[in-house]
Amino acid sequence: MKNKSYLFLITIVSALGGLLFGYDTGVINGSQYYFSQYFDLDAGMKGWVVGSALIGCFFGAILAGPLSNWLGRKYSLIISALLFSISAWGSGLPEFLPQSVSLLVVFRIIGGLGIGIASMNAPTYIAEIAPAKIRGTLVTYYQLAIVIGFFVVFLATYFIGSSATEAENIERGWRLMLWSELIPSLSFLILLFFVPKSPRWLALHGAKEEALRVLNRIHGNEMAAVEFREIENSIQREERKVKLSVFAKGVFSIVVIGTVLSALQQFTGINAVLYYGADIFEQALGFGQEDVLEQQVLLAAVNLIFTFVAMATVDKFGRKPLIYIGSVGMMTGFIILGITLMTGNVGILSLIGVLLFIASFAMSMGPVVWVVLSEMFPNSIRSVAMSIAVAAQWAANYLVTQLFPMVAESEMNNNEFWSGSLPYFIFSGFILIIIIFTMKYIPETKGKSLEELEDMWNIPEEAKETT
Repeated sequence: MKNKSYLFLITIVSALGGLLFGYDTGVINGSQYYFSQYFDLDAGMKGWVVGSALIGCFFGAILAGPLSNWLGRKYSLIISALLFSISAWGSGLPEFLPQSVSLLVVFRIIGGLGIGIASMNAPTYIAEIAPAKIRGTLVTYYQLAIVIGFFVVFLATYFIGSSATEAENIERGWRLMLWSELIPSLSFLILLFFVPKSPRWLALHGAKEEALRVLNRIHGNEMAAVEFREIENSIQREERKVKLSVFAKGVFSIVVIGTVLSALQQFTGINAVLYYGADIFEQALGFGQEDVLEQQVLLAAVNLIFTFVAMATVDKFGRKPLIYIGSVGMMTGFIILGITLMTGNVGILSLIGVLLFIASFAMSMGPVVWVVLSEMFPNSIRSVAMSIAVAAQWAANYLVTQLFPMVAESEMNNNEFWSGSLPYFIFSGFILIIIIFTMKYIPETKGKSLEELEDMWNIPEEAKETT
């Protein structure tokens, strides 16, 4: 490869959209304990404020497909960085400016729009610049950036929270935590101006010479020529006035499979743990508030370490084996946590259960879902299909985020039988569904070019529209 360092540089820059996703997840986790007291939120309102960003994520993901087709992956990411920055500033309005739950929700939704746009465009962009043999590894940089953002923000919230009293954190500490997102969001915005446009997007829009120049710079002349021929062959189907219809028989099933897999990622319960980690550690596991931020740093560190495991193995073992191994680990972790809660033996074993779940997710459903989604859809429908799948993921994320505190604080969950364990057994049931669904419907995409994957589906001619 002619310029491997350049390829990794632009991969890292585009993956910063994931860092902001992780940072936003972590900052709401670290700050919600304090702003919930500041605004005196009940369980339903807490779920609304925390989950409101996911409404923006849902609509951002829906807009991401058309926006990406129109402006391209690069400029779509620039728009997302602007939205991130506006959200970070508005969410942490200083005390002398009027702040309310409604205003906080508005800025959270604006940030959600940015996350939704980036969550579709960043992995798509990386997949479209990456050579097939290392594409899985490079796309996992997006997930790595998510967990790095999650880890860094826990360090930031720990520093902010531990350097002030609880009363000070309730009054202004949570504002500083939310404002800290301005640093990565503005950095992302600036760096995006130095990355090239996607060569596949350029070719699809007739800028074939520029597309070839980008490929030459990334891959070198020989590999670029091979990649460019494959792109041209795919485009020629469009030039012959034959195009794929998202809703046609044979194609629609591909979109449904990707959409279901995307939604199931959230029904593992990952964001219930990440968003409400402070509540879980304090209420369910019995840790004192002074220990909560330290436990969350540990959680984020485990998340980061096992994402590296996924990066090292996704192009060696394949996508499906990692999903199987990780799913078994996630189920085991939640069952351990559930049993310790039911039996009243809460302690170190409960913490091990949570950390086992996080580690297993980090090496499987976290990165692998983004890899599979960025690979599995045919070129001509990738933007729209990816947009649908990612929107479904954000809808599932919102559902879990809104319902988790309500189920966790319900009378049924806190009766003598369940003793706070019910949500974790529900999540375990969904993880079992993931294993079955992957076994039956998910193809192995390791080592194939995007155009080879398009041919792998054997889409029948009647699934195409002649225009």
